[in-house]
Amino acid sequence: EEALGSVNAYAVSVGEADEGEIDGSDIETDVTLAVFDYQEGMQFDVLRDGVKAENWTNVTNDEANPRGMTPLFDAIGRMVNLAEADKPEKAVIVIMTDGLENSSRELTKEGARAALDRARAKGWEVVFLGAEFASFDDAEGVGMDASKTMAVGQGYMQQSMSALAKKSRAYGKGEEAEIEFNEEDRALADEEGVKERQGQ
Repeated sequence: EEALGSVNAYAVSVGEADEGEIDGSDIETDVTLAVFDYQEGMQFDVLRDGVKAENWTNVTNDEANPRGMTPLFDAIGRMVNLAEADKPEKAVIVIMTDGLENSSRELTKEGARAALDRARAKGWEVVFLGAEFASFDDAEGVGMDASKTMAVGQGYMQQSMSALAKKSRAYGKGEEAEIEFNEEDRALADEEGVKERQGQ
């Protein structure tokens, strides 16, 4: 439930004009949301497809409920394919998971990495968030730099996603070349707390 609330916060915040900026004058933002798991086959549900941030309707628990295992590599491949079909000039792909890859059937780790390499080659940004989860072996395996991965603690997701939305907007407007998580972001996310709770 908190993860969904944080996704809604991100979608709304990424479309909000900064102080002194006229809404929509600097950047047009569309948001696509897909949820995934594995239950009698890959479940990859696109809940919002290219919705303008200002028209976002909150995703509810009725629409998205974790049901099974984690086909992370398959989901990465499908998400990149969706983004490529839209052909945006800039894109931010936010991958959020609460578990390790354990059930992909379509793509290997190398295949998922190749998909993300294509995204990165276009100048798109990819970030990887662990929801009360701090094991980033899968992220490393698909070529994620540590500066673009972050564990987010329970109770801290909404504020972290709102902060990420601001970074995404700055990247979209060309004010920042890339999105990276700094010490302030990690403190806001209670990353150390997650690591302690997970015995890391």
